[in-house]
Order: sequence, then structure tokens, then C-alpha cells
Amino acid sequence: MLGPVLRLLVRGRAHVARRNIELCFPELGKDGQEQLLEAHFVSLGISALEVPFTWWSSERRLEGLANISGLENLQAAIDVGQGVLLLSAHFTSLEICGRLLTRKTALDAMYRPSASPVVEYVMARSRALECGEVFPRDDIRRLLRRLRAGHVVWYAPDQNTQRRKAVFVRFFGHLAATTPATHKLAKMTGARVVPFRSVRKADGSGYRLELEPALEGFPSEDSEADTQRINDIIERWVREDPDQYLWIHRRFRTRPDRNDPRIY
Repeated sequence: MLGPVLRLLVRGRAHVARRNIELCFPELGKDGQEQLLEAHFVSLGISALEVPFTWWSSERRLEGLANISGLENLQAAIDVGQGVLLLSAHFTSLEICGRLLTRKTALDAMYRPSASPVVEYVMARSRALECGEVFPRDDIRRLLRRLRAGHVVWYAPDQNTQRRKAVFVRFFGHLAATTPATHKLAKMTGARVVPFRSVRKADGSGYRLELEPALEGFPSEDSEADTQRINDIIERWVREDPDQYLWIHRRFRTRPDRNDPRIY
């Protein structure tokens, strides 16, 4: 019920979500795109309630909410001893699924600093209660230290990147400014990259967490090809659960050419 209210309150973000869905799912047509947009805001409404539940609920209340598969894939990557990049994406259930995973394995978490000092403090403090270390996503030195020490770092590289730091690779058929950091970090540290997908179950009974096998032949010598590979993995996940992806993010904000027309 909260979803339609949010849609009215954040009209600018609703416009962004609509444009993203139009770009990524042209085959749905106007009616199908509108249905996906409505479903997305329902998912956002659920997420708005999940976040405080994640931060402050007891371990007992989390019991039985997660179906986790592929823990053996993560353990195999940990056993190599060179650190693990836990590759995820910005789905609306990201916060609670991260906490559910920490009940099974130790990991560090990165976060995007908030414009609100209060929100940033609460988020960092709450994650720190469950994770080994929590640090801003631009603290690369700390990230490298943790990987080289053999730690697992939870990492989501699927948001728009500044032009000077980006490579432009395809996402749903459109060139998107994407960070090549996954390639670079794996190259610098020897860390294994383990894809981690987390979504709500369709029946509302809990969450599905899937740890896929570590990427073979990664990194290669081709940064652009490796970055495209990461985008392809995330696109595969999004196509399976499109309403739960964070469409309100301006994923295509930075254009390949400065003279290209704006999308939003």
C-alpha cells in the first residue's frame, strides 16, 4: 500500500524509473511498462519498511527468512586465500539480504555516503554491528587492504559512474557509464569474484539468496570485456526479477558523448 504513496511523493524519481523501464523493456509496450512501474513502486514500498527492520530487528525475528544456495561456492573462493569480491547489484531487498547473509559468513560492507549525516551514521552503525568492517565506497585503500588480507567484501558496481572513471559498455542494449573497478580490483589483489543475487520470494514468505560459482578466467587482459561481463550478469538477474531492481536510479545519466541528448 505504501508504493503508490511513494510514487506521488517522489514524482521526479518516478519519471526516472519510467524512462529506465521504457529504455530497457521496449518489448513490453506502454501497458506492460506501466504495470512494471507500478510493481516497482510496490517493491520500493516494501523496501522502505524492510530497512528499519534490517537495522533493528533481533536475530530471532530473522530466523527462517532466507533460503541460501551456493555457500559452497563462496567457501571455495575464500579458501583460495586472496580475498573475495561479493558481486551484487542494487535490488530493493539489498539491505535485508546483506544482513541475512552475515548470519552465515563474515563479510565487510561498503556504503555510499548519504547527504544526511544522521542517515549515514545509522546506516554505517547498523551495518557495523553485523559486518567485519564498514567503509565508504571511495575508500579504495581500505578496500585493497581488506581483500589482500583475505576478507570477503560485499560490493555493488552497477550504478552510473563519472565519465573520467567509466568505460561505456552495454546494459540492456544501451551504452552505460560503468566502473571498471571489478576488473582492476581483481587484477591488483587476485581476489575471486563471486556473483551474489538476492531477491524477495514472490509469495512474500522470505528471501532467496544465491551465491554463484566464482567467475572463471577473470580478470582477463581486457578491462572493457570484463566490465561488459559484469553488466551481462546483472542484466540476467534483472530480467528474472525486474520489479525489484532499483529503477529510480539514473543509470544512463552520463552519456557516451557530451553532446548526446539527455535521457532524464
